[in-house]
Formats: sequence, C-alpha cells, structure tokens
Amino acid sequence: MRAKGIDGSFDDGADGPLASGSRSPSSDGAGTSDALMFEVSYVNLADKPEWFLAISPHGKVPVLVVDGEVLFESNAIAEYLEEVLTPALHPANPIARARHRAWTDYVPTFSGALGKVTYARDAESLAEACEAARTPLGRLEASVDAGYVPFLMRFLISDALLQTGLLNEFPAVRDWAARLVADARVQDSVPGTFADAYAGVLRRRRTLAGERL
Repeated sequence: MRAKGIDGSFDDGADGPLASGSRSPSSDGAGTSDALMFEVSYVNLADKPEWFLAISPHGKVPVLVVDGEVLFESNAIAEYLEEVLTPALHPANPIARARHRAWTDYVPTFSGALGKVTYARDAESLAEACEAARTPLGRLEASVDAGYVPFLMRFLISDALLQTGLLNEFPAVRDWAARLVADARVQDSVPGTFADAYAGVLRRRRTLAGERL
C-alpha cells in the first residue's frame, strides 16, 4: 500500500513534498508503530493550491491519498488507519474504545478553550481565557488522549511566552503533554520549521504571545 499524507504549513513559502520514506503515520497526533511507506506534502493554508482544493472538499487538512483514493477529515482517516494497521489505535475493550472515541469528540471544546488563551491580544482577555480553560483542562486531567497532541504542541509554544502557569494546575496533563511532545514520532509528525512557523502565526495574528517573541 502506498500512501500520501497532506498537512498544513504556516509558512508563506511554496507547497510540495517535504518528506518521504517509511514513517509512522499520524492523523491529529494518532500514531502507530506499524511502518507504512508514504510521502508527506505540506500546503500553505494561506494560499491553498488548486490541486489541493480539488481533492479536499472542505479545503482542510489532513488529507490522505491511498492507492489513488482520497480520504479526508481527521476522524475518518484515523478510523481507516484503525482498520488497516496494527497495533490498533483504540484498545480492544469495547468500553475503553468507546471512551477513546468520546474524548476524541471533546477535542473541539478543548482546542477552542486553549486557542483563546493562545491568541489573546491583551492581558484582560488572557486572564478571561485562562479562567475559562480551567474547566476543559480539569476534565482532561482525569483522562488524556493522543488526539489532543496537536493542540498541546501549539499551546506549549505560546505558553512558554505567556507564562500563564495553567498546566501547573493540572500536573497529569502537563507531564503527559511533555512526554508526548518529546516523543520522536510526535516530533516527526510536523516539519522541522514548525516552531518558527507557528511563532510567525502568533506575530501575524497580533497576539500577546507574538508581542513577546
């Protein structure tokens, strides 16, 4: 099976294949130890190329092309990988598997709350966002899930600048996030320019974090 993964880039540069080879595939941080030959292409989401829009109905990433067949939407891609690769992404126990899927559905609530912290433009909105983020962080403290990796990666970059101390209130999430971000498979899921490119996003969006770069 040959696969091509397409993800987003924050860079203003050209899109195109940036990496290829045998790597652990991921969709929104969901990884597996199975080796799969695939190529990764990053597109500039600020200037989406026509070839990408032709295969991505919503104009969003990620997109996975397998033997010429196009798959889109993170959950659909993760479910496909669950079916074709071993070990499975979800546990075998039906209750545990259902909990995994339920926490995946909670991702938008969680990411939205952290996003308001990350993109706050002044001290007042930052304080309000931090207060609101304590609820989803508290819920995640009891049960963490790999689907949250992309949002935590971004938050760790911005929080190093904002110094909110939010994650110190939730040590399980803090320690789990640190271990995941340090994992080579997670680091390999983004281009090497990720941190610098995301810093550029913070500047362009005129965020408080961007002002502290």
